[in-house]
Amino acid sequence: MMKNIVSGGFTSIEQAAGGIRRSKGANAANSQNPGASFQEILEKKAVSDEAVGTANVLKFSKHAGARLEQRDIRLTEEQLLRLTQGTQKAGMRGIKESLVLMDNMAFIVNTQNNTVVTAMDQDMNEENIFTNIDGAVII
Repeated sequence: MMKNIVSGGFTSIEQAAGGIRRSKGANAANSQNPGASFQEILEKKAVSDEAVGTANVLKFSKHAGARLEQRDIRLTEEQLLRLTQGTQKAGMRGIKESLVLMDNMAFIVNTQNNTVVTAMDQDMNEENIFTNIDGAVII
């Protein structure tokens, strides 16, 4: 590489730097799977994480935890699984802030962080108005 820089093989410093970065990055990134794009590697990692059950773990924000307690909302294991699946479906559709309706309960979930932002019993929400969402899943 250096020989090309000195002999004038590159027309600019930026071009030389880009060539060096590409060659170093390509060797490191492709050592396990030559020709794989970042997206392919990421998807493969996500699939392997799901196989071991570490991906897509649903978290509850402090606010959501407080609302669950304040509103006496208790989720069963089956409901938690359905809420997680609804969140995953929303994320696959490109929804970032999803309303998930389930068993007369409503949850606002940030699908990018797998985090429940708030929770309520639908009976408590008199106006049935939900803001700052870009999609909904009914399960």
